[in-house]
Amino acid sequence: MKIEIFKMERMQSLWENVVDYNLSESGVHPLRLKDWLQPEELEELAAVEIGYTQTNGTPPLRQNIARLYPGLDPEQIMVTAGSSEANFLLMWSLLEPGDEVVFELPNYMQMWGLARSFGARVKPLWLRPELGWQPDLDDLRKLVNGNTKLIILTNPNNPTGSVLSRESREEIIRQAEKVGAWLLVDEVYRGAERNGLETPSFWGSYDRVLVVAGLSKAYGLPGLRLGWLVGPLELVKKIWTYHDYTTISVSALTDHLATRVLEPDRRQKILKRTRDILNSNLPLLEDWLNSFNGLFSYLPPQAGAILFARYNLQVNSTQLVEKILKEKSVLLVPGDHFELDQHLRFGYGSPQAYLKTALARVAESLSVLKG
Repeated sequence: MKIEIFKMERMQSLWENVVDYNLSESGVHPLRLKDWLQPEELEELAAVEIGYTQTNGTPPLRQNIARLYPGLDPEQIMVTAGSSEANFLLMWSLLEPGDEVVFELPNYMQMWGLARSFGARVKPLWLRPELGWQPDLDDLRKLVNGNTKLIILTNPNNPTGSVLSRESREEIIRQAEKVGAWLLVDEVYRGAERNGLETPSFWGSYDRVLVVAGLSKAYGLPGLRLGWLVGPLELVKKIWTYHDYTTISVSALTDHLATRVLEPDRRQKILKRTRDILNSNLPLLEDWLNSFNGLFSYLPPQAGAILFARYNLQVNSTQLVEKILKEKSVLLVPGDHFELDQHLRFGYGSPQAYLKTALARVAESLSVLKG
């Protein structure tokens, strides 16, 4: 197995903890334990034994996850070290050389790279800005055929922040069902909708749906490295045997804390904090973008701390990001890391003073380019 360089993660790994200002993150500013745990709960945490946990996730944690998906049996859940591990396990267990995969673009490119590395033929299903970052359903119908093994989506989407319409959802399900393809949906941004209306999960819409999620983006807890996958029982049992070859289990502290996070009342409080940050910060970013008098065009994101903007400059997006990085010590994400050049992804979930200063630095670089 030969892997492709995961360009976005490689750039972030090298620079996100080195630069003065990091606007490459797609989640809100991380929570601290004291922000959401009571003093007695912090004492309880200190008493947790640091041993191996149940390798598919402890029953209390899986029970709390199951509440997010009506009718789901906790045995249909596999807890993983972040949603990235869940994606890896699903790719590894499902794909064989020569399989066909339909992959939504633009998108987080982990599963694009993994599918190709496992020998699959990957065909892009483009989201169209002129359709509000929805897929062209005629394109979908042409791409899906009897050879399609897997259809991959991220909903809400990264990098656009868009949410699939009911029409798009129903047609995607219809096409998957028609050929018996697996439908894998990364729902890690679910819960970070600016309007407070949680995106309906794809779970339960078709008997070959697989859903991945975690605590990194909507919850502001990326350092817990806690994700999960849900699917048909027999497939989840199979994936558990693959999990034995990777991380085996999450840490005892992670399992304990994630169980607390997903208690229904606490979950709602944490997600409200996320929405408050998004709705407070987005106008600031939009005012900044609009101050350039037509340099940027964009559709406001519906979910997530990300905005994907097209720019009107004759410069490659990676070169532009590298210029800003070198000159101003600010990290953004170039559009060609999502296979769509002439775009930048802005992360806007940080504290406002931090965001304002970072954007001011970016403006200095852009002003020179504009002339």
